[in-house]
Amino acid sequence: MSRFADVILPLPLRKYYTYRIPEDMETRLQAGSRVIVPFGRKKYYTAIVAFVHPYPPADYETKEILTLLDDTPVLRRPQLKFWEWIAEYYLCAIGDVYKAALPSGLKLESETVVSPNPDYIEDEDNRLKERERILLDGLSNYEKISVQDLEKETGLRNILPVIRSLLDKEAIYVSEKLKDGYRPRTENFVKLSFGRERKEELKEIFEKLSAAKKQLKLLMAYLDMSGFIRPGELKEVPRKALLKRAEVSPAVLSALQDKGIFVSYTREVSRFTFSDPVLGSYPLNEAQRQAFNAIITSFSEKDVTLLHGVTSSGKTEIYIHLIEEVVKKGRQVLYLVPEIALTTQLTSRLQRVFGNALAIYHSKFSDNERVEIWNNLLRDKGVKVILGVRSSVFLPFKDLGLVIVDEEHENTYKQQDPSPRYHARNAAIVLASMHGAKTLLGTATPSIETYYNARQGKYGLVELKIRYEEKDLPEIQVADTQELRRKKQMPGNFSPLLLKTASDALRQGEQVILFQNRRGFAPMVECKLCAWVPKCKNCDVSMTYHKRYHQLTCHYCGYTYELPRQCPACGHTSIEVRGFGTERIEEDVEQCFPEYKVARMDLDTTRTRKAYEQIIEDFEQKKTQILIGTQMVTKGLDFDNVSVVGILSADTMMNFPDFRAHERAFQLMAQVAGRSGRKGRKGTVILQTAQPDHPLIKQVLNHDYEGMYFTQIAEREQFSYPPFFRLVYIYLKHRDENLLDSLSRAYADRLRKLFGNRILGPDNPPVARIQTLYIRKIVLKIETRASMAKVREYLLLAQDEMLHDERFRSLILYYDVDPM
Repeated sequence: MSRFADVILPLPLRKYYTYRIPEDMETRLQAGSRVIVPFGRKKYYTAIVAFVHPYPPADYETKEILTLLDDTPVLRRPQLKFWEWIAEYYLCAIGDVYKAALPSGLKLESETVVSPNPDYIEDEDNRLKERERILLDGLSNYEKISVQDLEKETGLRNILPVIRSLLDKEAIYVSEKLKDGYRPRTENFVKLSFGRERKEELKEIFEKLSAAKKQLKLLMAYLDMSGFIRPGELKEVPRKALLKRAEVSPAVLSALQDKGIFVSYTREVSRFTFSDPVLGSYPLNEAQRQAFNAIITSFSEKDVTLLHGVTSSGKTEIYIHLIEEVVKKGRQVLYLVPEIALTTQLTSRLQRVFGNALAIYHSKFSDNERVEIWNNLLRDKGVKVILGVRSSVFLPFKDLGLVIVDEEHENTYKQQDPSPRYHARNAAIVLASMHGAKTLLGTATPSIETYYNARQGKYGLVELKIRYEEKDLPEIQVADTQELRRKKQMPGNFSPLLLKTASDALRQGEQVILFQNRRGFAPMVECKLCAWVPKCKNCDVSMTYHKRYHQLTCHYCGYTYELPRQCPACGHTSIEVRGFGTERIEEDVEQCFPEYKVARMDLDTTRTRKAYEQIIEDFEQKKTQILIGTQMVTKGLDFDNVSVVGILSADTMMNFPDFRAHERAFQLMAQVAGRSGRKGRKGTVILQTAQPDHPLIKQVLNHDYEGMYFTQIAEREQFSYPPFFRLVYIYLKHRDENLLDSLSRAYADRLRKLFGNRILGPDNPPVARIQTLYIRKIVLKIETRASMAKVREYLLLAQDEMLHDERFRSLILYYDVDPM
């Protein structure tokens, strides 16, 4: 009796596909293993086996699995269950979850490979063209070759049409070659050709080498590094380290190998080398100890607890003590942070306590590094603590005991594009519950939804209102930029108050952080004469000027071009930049404080992992005195010597057209203010705004989180926003704007028949065209008690009904659940 496997393909498909299992695989194939399967014409994919069963599908003929890639599964059963929940809740295909979850190194890539047909004879009536003949001649030297390599071999360009015509003439074959993306790291080691039981032979070897001083020196270095003649465990000696220690050339080692004294060998090694723990955790002070005990008590009653602790209250040390408790029980911990930059500072603190039991996981690591961490967890190689960003929720945990979500309010926990558009905080809570683990949410400025859940008793709530060593919260002073500009006392981007405060701090050897939540030199360029503004040709946005490259850049699609010397509309040369980004602030700071070193931390300067680490390390070591940054600098970084923080433009954050704008503005300003005065004297924050009397500014000045919360929660309830209602944004995209308008209205009308007045729109989003695609947005406001499974059923029903209109099939349609 045949057996079948339901597999997950890395494609946006709603369902599993069923394949027949070959007889020789029936006893070896398990759920969670990778297999190669055919799909469509001449396409091969790496699929994940979800279920094995004896039931053939009723509506299509099954194809056979081609290859089994794994002797043991690369996924655990709880992961598959978690993937299904992500797909169900966030209204996406499980194939999208697969693509996001598995490191690229575990997904085999398919390359088109061309083979000559040895039986092909040129037809008198259908002669080969010149390009076809050149390609066949180039192919004759190979049994198989990829299209890319064939282009190099023949020197021809754009050969796909030629391959197509040769296929039609049956002169060649096209197949698919599967290429494994993961390569384990290997290292060469050296050892003696005999064991310790024959160490008396060393005396004879010393005599033979007495005239070969360099060879003798190498042998002595090996004996010392390996501990061969000492009691205890014999240590492996890397070839490279041995040659460096002995200060000899590889030829010396080769001579000893030729004499049969040494042998070399190669083995797989880890890409991650941490030393053993050198210190335990620091003792907690009284306030921290009380919070720690309160969390333990809360966990006995609640699965999720919020730690609401003011900035610099020592939350990280509480996390470390909690992690220690869980690791002692042999269970695993996931420690989530919102920014890769934060892993840089936290790694040394955690490694001090947990050593090799710690692993770090984020997108700035190479594929090979991520695969290694994946395999270490899968094979239970001693990793107990994972420090990572949002994608870490997909790792193959065996026995998760605790999940910590640090800075839980951050919107970077939400995946935007591509699908799945999951929120890592919410997904982590579900993941923890699947493992019977506890979740701790930590922040100084909780998201309104989280704080509401804590006040309602759904989550536990622990508060830590005292800064570490009882330091005062920073003093916040307001600079009224509108009044200063009216009086012509602020010609640039810095108020006199900020300049004086920063100057005083720098003279005393202290450091300064300047926060501006826009990168680039200037967000807008304009012709003074005719008001022409350069727009992106692909998107409905103005271009941002980057002075360093002397070019305009679209931050949505990446389109760039040089800043024109004269206006394309009127021909005048009076083009000026307006507004300011981090790049312009950097230039202004260098002019105001030429004697101090400046660093900038934004997306443009932190493209690589090393760049993050270098900027933070230089600032920690006081090699740079002034740090300019976007919201990256607000997220939990701990710098001892910062006494002044400047918030350069509060107004752009407050006036953003979004129901979360006030909450986000408060969080950003409170968090960046918290970088000041963490050690030593009380810090100072200079907040520049044109609206000093705005209620939100007063709440920031008074560190009044609860005042902001009660204002916003009343508005949210009145207008049916989270946490009282759940939001689903439905996006429709098309290149034809008129067709998009017609179809989006028809779709919204169909949805209203199912959801009534819970449907709003369609409307234009703030940016209504990106990458040549026009966009319309429909909003679904659904009660929090409603079943997301039922919502999904209704949405897919409406989508399927719309497919009767052929034009609807050309639309791109996707859902964003719990949008940020």
